[in-house]
Amino acid sequence: MSGTYPSDKQKAARKAQSIADRTGVNKEKASDLQSDADRAAVPKHGL
Repeated sequence: MSGTYPSDKQKAARKAQSIADRTGVNKEKASDLQSDADRAAVPKHGL
């Protein structure tokens, strides 16, 4: 993730991952969202 200035996509993925971690529901979907958000951050932030 980009850290200081996360994108809206990263914020949504972080929230989904947090809920999945707490509830155990939709873990795979949350992981996919997180991966997509991280991939999108590479061109934006050069990670």
